[in-house]
Amino acid sequence: MPRKQADVERALTRKGFEQSESHHRFFIYHSKAGRKTLVKTKTSHGQREISDGLLSKMAQQVKLGRGEFLDLVDCPLSRDEYEEKLVALNLVDAAA
Repeated sequence: MPRKQADVERALTRKGFEQSESHHRFFIYHSKAGRKTLVKTKTSHGQREISDGLLSKMAQQVKLGRGEFLDLVDCPLSRDEYEEKLVALNLVDAAA
């Protein structure tokens, strides 16, 4: 089911992603220790809704399955739980 772009962007920033703007809005994950990571995704200016296909691509970009990504956006998946998944994938330093 598509999600409102503003809701997705707001959820990402609450979960540790920082936004940078260019011709797209990039969201780069920063660890709880404040370190920038390689985990990122983007949205386009002007979209009001993000389609199911794009939600799946965003999920891949942030190293989650589609269902897990929707949990991240809808809040059942906390930032701590998300960061644990990234640590398990060696994308975030456990000490960071």
